Amino acid sequence: MENNNLVAGDRPTLMVTNDDGIDAPGLRALVNVLVSTKRFNVLVCAPDSEKSAVSHSITWRNALSVKPVDISGATAFAVSGTPADCTSLGISKALFPSVPDLVISGVNMGDNCGYHMVRGKSHVNDFTLAARACLPIISGILAEIKMKHYPQNCFLNIDVPTNVVNHKGYHLTRQGKSFIKMGWRQVTSEREGGNILSTMTMETNSTESTDASALRNAPPDHLLLKRRITVTPLGGLSPAEPDAVSFFQNWLPSVVDHYPSSAL
Repeated sequence: MENNNLVAGDRPTLMVTNDDGIDAPGLRALVNVLVSTKRFNVLVCAPDSEKSAVSHSITWRNALSVKPVDISGATAFAVSGTPADCTSLGISKALFPSVPDLVISGVNMGDNCGYHMVRGKSHVNDFTLAARACLPIISGILAEIKMKHYPQNCFLNIDVPTNVVNHKGYHLTRQGKSFIKMGWRQVTSEREGGNILSTMTMETNSTESTDASALRNAPPDHLLLKRRITVTPLGGLSPAEPDAVSFFQNWLPSVVDHYPSSAL
């Protein structure tokens, strides 16, 4: 999410949200890293508890409760609703006095990349390292917003390998093509007196190639296993427009060189 009102000389305003809750170590690490640069106004609007797998849901029948949370260097609120509620509220000017220049969701915990599982174990310190690795991308996006060059209706998804210290560079990837097959199976529950209950099951399949020669066009999960930091353009409800993908193909190498993470 970006706001085209960013002008030269202003400190950009970033809003952080997520689906793991406002107390999640990934969110706190990202906020701490952003605050420590002293280059951003940092806002936080996130769920008051863990809300994974309901990110697109919205609350419309019940009022939301909003409570201030003490996070050093940031203005933060915990919201009783979903991640979508938090984002909508945060950019509405009902909670904050202005629309943020950029909305960032994460850093999310877990070993998944879309529908593909990428095995690895993360530690709390890894979230800080992941946040620092994202700083060149964040700085580059803000520069494009200031110049009004950033592609409209396009989001960037960044995935970081577990061993981020020894990562092998930033790579632009394409959105994967996975399909979910939903079904139901019958189970017997002794607790329910032997009644037969129905439980939903989900299966995924993918048509993606795992050929090493197709590394440049591989989906993010294959590149993460090779210790690449992946950057994937996404559309709101569909894959990113071809023009946006072409823009980032030229943009990513130059922005990483211009904003090295070690200098931020």
